[in-house]
Amino acid sequence: MAIVESVLDLPVQDPPGEDFSASDLSWTKIGNEEHHDDVSLIPYDRVDAFIIGECCNVEFPTRFHIERGRKRSKGSLKEYKHDEYLEYRMYWCSFGPENYGEGGGILPSRRYRLNTRNRAARPQSMRGCTCHFIVKRLYARPSLALLIYNNRRHVNRSGSVCHGPLDRDAIGPGAKKIPYICNEIQQQTMSMIYLGIPEENVLAKHIEGIQRYCGSDAKVNSLAAQYVHKLGMIIKRSTHELDLDDQASIRLWVDRNKKSVFFYQDSSENDPFILGIQTEWQLQQMIRFGHRSLIAADSTFGIKKLKYPLCTLLVFDSRQHALPVAWIITRTIAKPDVSKWMKALHDRVHAVDPTWKVNGFLIDDAAAEIDPIRQNFCSLPFVCIWIRRSWLRNIIKKCSNIEVQREIFKRLGNIVYSIWDGSDLFVALEEFSQDFADQMAFLQYFKATWVPKFEMWLTTMRTLPLASQEASGAIEAYHVKLKVRLYDDSHLGALQRVDWLVHKLTTELHSSYWLDRYADESDSFQNVKAEYIATTSWHRALQIPDAAVTLDSTDNSFAKVLSQKDSSIARLVWNPGSEFAHCDCEWSMQGNLCKHVIKVNMICGNLQSYRPSMSFQSFSEILDSLSKKPVDDSIAMDLSTAWTHQMLDQIQKLVELNQSNDIGTIVNNMPLKWVARKGRTSVGRPSARALLPSSTNNNISSSAAKKSQKRKRLSRIF
Repeated sequence: MAIVESVLDLPVQDPPGEDFSASDLSWTKIGNEEHHDDVSLIPYDRVDAFIIGECCNVEFPTRFHIERGRKRSKGSLKEYKHDEYLEYRMYWCSFGPENYGEGGGILPSRRYRLNTRNRAARPQSMRGCTCHFIVKRLYARPSLALLIYNNRRHVNRSGSVCHGPLDRDAIGPGAKKIPYICNEIQQQTMSMIYLGIPEENVLAKHIEGIQRYCGSDAKVNSLAAQYVHKLGMIIKRSTHELDLDDQASIRLWVDRNKKSVFFYQDSSENDPFILGIQTEWQLQQMIRFGHRSLIAADSTFGIKKLKYPLCTLLVFDSRQHALPVAWIITRTIAKPDVSKWMKALHDRVHAVDPTWKVNGFLIDDAAAEIDPIRQNFCSLPFVCIWIRRSWLRNIIKKCSNIEVQREIFKRLGNIVYSIWDGSDLFVALEEFSQDFADQMAFLQYFKATWVPKFEMWLTTMRTLPLASQEASGAIEAYHVKLKVRLYDDSHLGALQRVDWLVHKLTTELHSSYWLDRYADESDSFQNVKAEYIATTSWHRALQIPDAAVTLDSTDNSFAKVLSQKDSSIARLVWNPGSEFAHCDCEWSMQGNLCKHVIKVNMICGNLQSYRPSMSFQSFSEILDSLSKKPVDDSIAMDLSTAWTHQMLDQIQKLVELNQSNDIGTIVNNMPLKWVARKGRTSVGRPSARALLPSSTNNNISSSAAKKSQKRKRLSRIF
């Protein structure tokens, strides 16, 4: 927008219609480079029409009061500029400038309060709105009015929307009359709205929740209907763009959502951009399901499409499903930067529970920094075989022959399995390239993407424990759900904005997982619960009976799995008993780990003719290396034995807990016995009375008796 220096350069605007607003005018900047205002020139007799139009803003309905005014008489100035006023009035939104709302303070805008009649309806409705404009009736041209808009946005000093349908903290004029709504009911209602559930169903569940506190009342139901409707309006009209500049928009979001940000580092010449997000509910789930358990990292999302890649930390809930408990948006994977946000997250958890501890940390990238994990979480890193998914997707994409697809996938699996056989990696890769020389598209991709880091991956898989198929399937299920939520066609234009990504994560995705957990634990929303339970291929595999699986009796090259919906359909699983098995179902043809492969591998794991899984083979190798490392009759031998027995003891307890149908029998067999309530407070404390003489003990007991009698007398008086 160009900057003009004089009012004479401004055109006079007179929009048609009875009323008009700022959006109907063309605004020009007047002043200089250091200080300028947005101005428009209109006929003076249309000022009231402009004010009425501004009051009828759909998103910010309000009234404007005269905050300050001055007048001059005609002929009082002998010399004057073109923008001198004959009349001067400052109009301010009636929801400001003071803030009488909850947690607000009076703004130091003036020394005394003006007794104006055009204030908002209630004193508590003043929310510190900074929207105001100035109307100058020009001294040189009294028939014209100069509009100067100082702040066109209806926000408070922190940049937050402070009134109207988009205000999250004040929903309508009857906000203080709405019955008690706990955080659980409010989060349930918001989650259902974010997920697109019809308003009638949302209202029914909302009323059902508040009736637990307020009972059944027609007035309560009416207020609840208003609350749900207006909350839906807030969510529908909310936008991720708090500012046109993406970086400024993120700063505003971080300032408004400090409780949900555990680490923030703005981009500069020396520091990269890092944003760590964790809501209070996610923190609770991390403490609940992450203690003495596993944490997984899904860090391979959005590298090519998003402005900054997304890393998600996951825990495994009561059904062993992957649950997101933190999101980290950054491009850097350098050790110092990873240590920053990991330490901040660890300190936040320990501030709530100092005893919280992680047993294992699953990573999906062999190039990930392991030292920050060991330093901050003091846990053992595990490796997820994420290369399986990448290879299978590209094999199906770049090879048209299904038999060639199966053979390539099997050969790559054999190369990975050979890390425990001592085979030469480069010889195996050379033979692989020669045997499939006609598959140029896949070989070009494989040589460019994987050959440079193939040895690194195999070395990492050889030295670190491998995650199981159940863990890999749970992480994959989250990855697929994340992809569906974010890569919606209607949002493709916003992929390069960080505020859009943050908005999608903290609204739709967060609400989806919150409602899944709530439906499962409260046994409500049966459709949501059923869909949540069946989200992982591992759980779907458990529903397939063993009789539906038929193994090839000749060379163990394939297996058949009958469909449970249509018995005439049978799925073929090639290379059974291996993590690199290939199924012809639609889910597997998309590169995913399907239920048929998992079910076949479950059965093959109990047969001696098939080799064990990679995770079990990795575990066996670690135990073998642990037993071979120490020298006989050494302290290292004793330490290794202690570690091994401790590990085996934990595994035995875990197996016993999973296989038991009655947890009470396990609790009764525990060596820990609770003492009586009276003695529980004195356990571990030294007995002071035993160290004192008997006369001293008598004096103490007599003084205690006197004090108790004195308390009784005082209680009778008061």
